[in-house]
Formats: sequence, C-alpha cells, structure tokens
Amino acid sequence: MLLDKLTPYEFKNIANAAYHPSELHVAESGLSWYFKRYLIQKLISVFKFEGLPENWSKDYFFYTLFVFGYAIIFRTDKFGVIPQHGGLAGFDVFYRPNQAIVANPLIMTKHLKIGVNCELIRMQPDYGGAWDIVSYYADLMALTSETIAVNLINSKFSYVFAAENKTAAESFKVLYDDIASGKPAVFADKKLFDNDGSPSWLQFTQNLKQNYIAGDLLEDLAKIDSRFNTEVGIPNVNIAKNSGVSVAEVMSNNVDTKSKAEIWLETLRDTTAKVNDMFGLDIKVSFRFNSEEVLDDGNSVNNGDV
Repeated sequence: MLLDKLTPYEFKNIANAAYHPSELHVAESGLSWYFKRYLIQKLISVFKFEGLPENWSKDYFFYTLFVFGYAIIFRTDKFGVIPQHGGLAGFDVFYRPNQAIVANPLIMTKHLKIGVNCELIRMQPDYGGAWDIVSYYADLMALTSETIAVNLINSKFSYVFAAENKTAAESFKVLYDDIASGKPAVFADKKLFDNDGSPSWLQFTQNLKQNYIAGDLLEDLAKIDSRFNTEVGIPNVNIAKNSGVSVAEVMSNNVDTKSKAEIWLETLRDTTAKVNDMFGLDIKVSFRFNSEEVLDDGNSVNNGDV
C-alpha cells in the first residue's frame, strides 16, 4: 500500500499486516510498519503545540502535518476554521504553490488561494513531510530486528535424525517437539534408539556461541534508534557509553541534533504566524525537549565527562 493512497485516519488505524511473505525483504512488511508507527510518534513528540482550536482533531492535524508535510487551514461555514489535507497547485513568482485544493465529502471540493482565503502550516521549506526519514529508519530497524530473530533461531541446538521410515520420522518430530517445549520428562519408544541404546540423531550445529550475534544486533538496533533521534531533534548522546564521552562530543552531537529540527521549527513558526494573522488564532510551537540538559540516559554532564 502506498502512502499517497492513505488518509491520516487510515494510517493511524492500519493493522500490522504483512504486505509481503515472510522473507528478508522488509519494506512495507508488518514489521516495518510496526517501526514506522513507533518512529512517527517519536517525531511528532519533538514539537509542542499550544493554542490549537478545540474543534481541531489534534491527531488528524499532527499526522497530516508531519506525514504529508503541510496542513491547509481555511474557514468553513459548518465547521469553522479547520486543518485539512489536500493538493497544491499553481505557482507564484518564486515558483511556490499559490493554490490549494481540498476534497472532503462533508465540505465538498474547495479551490482555495493561499494567502487570500487559506494558509498552510508547513513542516519543511520544501513542503515535504518526514515520511521518507521515518521509512528509511523503520526499514533498517525492521531488517535488524528480523536478523535478530533469525539469529536466535539459528543459535539453538540443531539435530539431524536418521529415520528408517516415515513412521519413525514422525515419531522423531514428536520427540523433538516435546523436548523443545521444555517438558521435564519425555518418553520415547526404544525402537527410536540404536541396538546398543545410543540415540539415532546427531547434533548438527557445534559452536553456538560463535554463531550468536543477537547481542551485537540489539546494540545496532539501539544505535539506529539513536541516529533517528539525532535526525529529528530528540536529545541523545549517540555515542557508545563505554567510549569515554566528553562534554565537547556531547555538545557537538547536540548541534547535529538541532540543525535540521531548528529549520523545521522556524518553518512551523513562520507559517503558523501567517495562520494566526489570517484567522485570529494564537497557535504557538516550541521544542518539547531541551538538548542541552537531557541525555539519552537521563543524566547530566559533569566534570567534563558523561
């Protein structure tokens, strides 16, 4: 399912159904959508909106703004001033869109003039949303998570059973299922053993510890999450905790964290000011987090090291 075919309502309520068979391809899979929902909510949490009209659906407004990149604000006879998703058209002398088209069955199709009878609250200067960022990191996290699951399975003891016939093979399956399920005592037909009483199976995987990398992958998953935080403006150290992080390194990461988010905040404030002027509103936008005081583990910087 393509994003441009989803309304914010459909996005919020979409089931974590897999769009592809279970395989290493994770794009648009149920696991990928799990992380997309997780990351888009983290991104929305970066900015704090105050003074939103009571008749606005905050959920609709936030998902429209951050997923699609802008919300069209205009006045209706039935619902008053409301935000809506829609298309943009036309261009002014600076090649920016100067028209907005809203199609909603409850208010019919509206052809609006930006700056005349509608305004946009935008997230980015290029009118785009952050869905590309969310999708990129969600796919990375989904692939890493899937690899963790595969590694956990592959790190279990594997056996090869030598069966004389199909009946014996089925008996071996039941025997292994009982053992793998954790039963304290398992009873088997002595015919499943060799004449000398030794088991008729061989251990297939020998060095399990060498094959086990789930711990490293979990650290990689946390690093991807931290990198996303840096990308969207959520305070974090984004450096390994055992690397002796200095204040300078933390401050450097804070600059990296804020660089893109500052542009987003500036765009949100500039476009919100236009909406306030046109419709007499008092919407304010600010950062929810203070990157100079909050680190990813909740600690503060002391004595030159973290």
